[in-house]
Parts: sequence; structure tokens; C-alpha cells
Amino acid sequence: MIKLIASDLDGTIVDREGNISERTRRAFLDARDAGIHIVFVTGRPFRWLTPIVEAFGGMGTVICSNGAVLYDLEQDRVIWSRTLTAATAKQAEQIILEHEPNAAFAAETTRGLHLGANFAEQNRTLGSHSVLDLNSEAIDQEGIVKFLARSKSLPIDDFYAAVAPELTQLLSVTHSAFGVSLLEMAHVDIHKATTLDVYCRELGISADEVMAFGDMPNDLEMLEYAGHGYAMASGHPLALATAQHTADTIEADGVAQVIEKLLK
Repeated sequence: MIKLIASDLDGTIVDREGNISERTRRAFLDARDAGIHIVFVTGRPFRWLTPIVEAFGGMGTVICSNGAVLYDLEQDRVIWSRTLTAATAKQAEQIILEHEPNAAFAAETTRGLHLGANFAEQNRTLGSHSVLDLNSEAIDQEGIVKFLARSKSLPIDDFYAAVAPELTQLLSVTHSAFGVSLLEMAHVDIHKATTLDVYCRELGISADEVMAFGDMPNDLEMLEYAGHGYAMASGHPLALATAQHTADTIEADGVAQVIEKLLK
């Protein structure tokens, strides 16, 4: 029996324009009305949950920043966060620069975004942010929930393969972005499944009572954890190889199709 549905956002239920279809919105609301817990599990920071707010209002709890933050959308507050130190981020930066000298960096903290030189495209607006300074005490006080590294020359899978072997003892490393070579790093013990497991245990729900949806490498642990894991047909090859099941593409409302079948 499914007691909880955990879903990634981008590429899974949020399309490239940042929208959630009406069919998908209705499927989640029907599942909630049927007594099933809903938790969204995303690499996004809690500041960028606009698609969820627009589609569902203040519905429940969201696991953000690939598991580093548990956020109460209804109360608009951080319930829990697991951060890494600026010193650890600096170590990671040094390792990455040895393999990709032109890499650019940024950090998401519990309070906002810190951008390093050349990280963002000149024509892209990322909203309010600070300058990245890994030597400042302030960034440690805020707490880094996600450290980001971008390459403009290496494809993402090559970038990951080059640096991950040296980084994985230091922190967790994954990637999830479309069309950009971007590594996402967090505390070594953090990924989507670790926080989802904590959340489920608090509700008295076991992994075999969880249905999960995802499409990218940052979803792998969650897809493995869930008793009923679905990779999107349009997802990354690693996600498709990991999940027990495949859902149709986001364009075909694949997640909604599965939920509708479940509710029947």
C-alpha cells in the first residue's frame, strides 16, 4: 500500500518553462485527498519553489537542496538543515581547479546565494545574491547547504567523472541541471534519500510504502530507496538504469498517469 509519494520537480513534474500541468496538479491533489502524504524532493533551494506555490499553494513539506534542507512550505520556515563548512568547500574548490582550471563556483546557504566570478551568464538574472568569499566567517555562520561548480568546457558527465573520485570522501557530489555542466555538492552524508528516510520514519512510513519519481543523477538514491521508484522516460540513463519502473515523459504527464492508475 502506498502511503507517501515523493517527487522531484524539474524534468519530472516541472517543465522547461517552469510550469506544472493541470493534469499533474490534479493527480497530486487527488492523491492527497485519498490520504496519501505528498512530499516534493528537489535540488532547488527553498527560495525557488514558485512552481509548487503556484500549483498547490502552501502544501506541506519540501525537501530542498538535494536533501540538505527540510522546509515547511505552509509555515514558510526551515525545519532542519545539514550544512558543510567553508573549509570543506575550499578543499573541494582546489581539487576541482586541478582538473578544470576555468571552473566557476557558487554556494547556496540557509540565507541566500553567494556567486563567484564568472559563475552566472551575463544575461541571466539570479535575483538577490552576495559575492562568494569562502574565507569569510559570515558564510560559515549562514551554513552552506549546496556548493556548486560550473564548467563551460567539459560536458557534465566528463566533469563529474574527472573530479568525483577525489571528492566523494569529502562531500556528496551529483548533478541535475539541463543544458549546463554544473556539479552540486553537499555534506558527505546528505542526498535526497537520507532526508526522505528521516521524514518517512517520523510519519511511521516504511520505504516499501513510498512511491518516488525522478529523472536525474541526483535522484538515484531516492529511486533506490523507494519501494516503488519511477524514472522518467526522458530522464538520464543512470536514472533509468536505477529505477524499478519507468514513467512516461513529462510532456505526456507521466507522473500523473502513474498516480491516476494508483488511485483507481
